[in-house]
Amino acid sequence: MQPPVAHETWLGLSADPLPVAAVSDWVVRPDCGAVVVFSGTARDHAPGRPDVEVLEYEAYDEQVEPRLRAIAEEARTRWPALGRVALIHRVGVVPIGESAVVVAVSAPHRDDAFVAARFCIDAVKASVPIWKHETWAGGEAWGSDPHDLVDAHKVEP
Repeated sequence: MQPPVAHETWLGLSADPLPVAAVSDWVVRPDCGAVVVFSGTARDHAPGRPDVEVLEYEAYDEQVEPRLRAIAEEARTRWPALGRVALIHRVGVVPIGESAVVVAVSAPHRDDAFVAARFCIDAVKASVPIWKHETWAGGEAWGSDPHDLVDAHKVEP
């Protein structure tokens, strides 16, 4: 997975390990003094699910990129000074400790970068059709927080 050359937005879905360091480097711009990178890593537990052994993500591929694009566009509408925006999610088996999602933004100032990054990860969770399957000591099931998907513009920062 390579960063875009001529665009200020990097969107993606990947079965390979996510390029967290490359994303962090890519969002830097000379006019932006703030970079916020969020990497959501696979953990070994969930509420009521101790000893999680395997996490696997599935996606409705055809809808992921349009919904990621809508999130980036909404972030740019709310915080017009944003520089670069990256929203990348992994699919397939994600080993414990590896990144399942990366959100990164740059902005001239930290306030916009922090709030925009928080909005972006919340919007990814709320509006992108990606589902998590967990296997733990004693069971397996799909994610512990099922919900209806909402449009990005309805997500509160």
